[in-house]
Amino acid sequence: MAQKPHIAIVHDWLTGMRGGEKVLEVLCELYPGADLFTLLHNPGTVSPAIERMSIRTSFVDSLPFKETGYRRYLPLFPRAIESFDFSPYDLILSTSHCVAKGAVPPAGALHICYCHTPMRYVWEMYDDYFGKGRAGVLTRAAMKFFAPRLRRWDVRSSDRVHFYVANSQNVARRIHRHYGRAADVIHPPVDTSLFRSSERDEGYYLIVSALVPYKRVDLAVRVFNILGERLLVVGKGPELETLKAIASKRIEFLGWQPDSELAGLYAGCRALVFPGVEDFGIVPLEAMASGKPVIAFGRGGALETVVAEGNRRTGLFFPEQTEASLREALERFRKIQFDPNIIRAHAEEYSRVKFKERLGGYILEKVKQADRGRGAGL
Repeated sequence: MAQKPHIAIVHDWLTGMRGGEKVLEVLCELYPGADLFTLLHNPGTVSPAIERMSIRTSFVDSLPFKETGYRRYLPLFPRAIESFDFSPYDLILSTSHCVAKGAVPPAGALHICYCHTPMRYVWEMYDDYFGKGRAGVLTRAAMKFFAPRLRRWDVRSSDRVHFYVANSQNVARRIHRHYGRAADVIHPPVDTSLFRSSERDEGYYLIVSALVPYKRVDLAVRVFNILGERLLVVGKGPELETLKAIASKRIEFLGWQPDSELAGLYAGCRALVFPGVEDFGIVPLEAMASGKPVIAFGRGGALETVVAEGNRRTGLFFPEQTEASLREALERFRKIQFDPNIIRAHAEEYSRVKFKERLGGYILEKVKQADRGRGAGL
């Protein structure tokens, strides 16, 4: 490898600041001189640290309706990621939940992938996106044709990665199941400095989520309709109008909020409601960094971050993704006392500072390991 490696960072798309973009932001801070490759970029939707990078986009960025309808081009994404020329680079760092890990490294280059999940649209979350009632007849028919091909591509392209980093043990198991590959685990970052432990209770529950099917915000909306409790929903997405149509007046949709406003919303809530299955889930840790308990569906990454038993309890789980199960959890929640300081201390274990140290150290070690294998030094 060269004295100073020429680095390419690869990310699926730039359309908003969600969990994957928080990881990307750290990579951009660690390697500000790298080139950033992505399928498409909606300018102004990501943080300044990402926006100031040298951003290269694929042909998907020129397709119509790419601002909000980019997922309809899913069958084209493998071709788009393979269209990039990485021949000038000797270190490729991909952050992937779709196709970024399919970047084709040149001979002699090292490819490290921070994997949020194998392509969620065709594996675990297929029915959430393309099941009956979730997509139109034509879309469902098209995906019956394309999904097997996308799965084969996803498995085949997994060999382009030399080292996988999973965002959770949950995802590490998934990587092994689908790709037959081992993955190291580095939990993603939470910028705990943005939040303060709070004992305020302004009488509302909170959801912070992209409004897409698998997040199951619809489940919470139906339950809070019945209970008549106040629920604030922070986020946007294709489900927004559907959710508004079924929501009572006690449920408010606030769109995405800047960090300062979001911190205030966390601080004033009674609890965060987390009804979906996440690969890891940064939002629960943001709530916990605010000293707030989490009421989560007991599957996926939440099992690794929410403590539901003992004297260091930070929340509770509901075991089934049903209205009855969530209602029962809300009833249990009202009878439990939580300590905001204990909750906050737990969240600090996932701080952005610690993540940056862990990820930067991991990448450096793998680069040195690759160089030792070639008999060359940095």
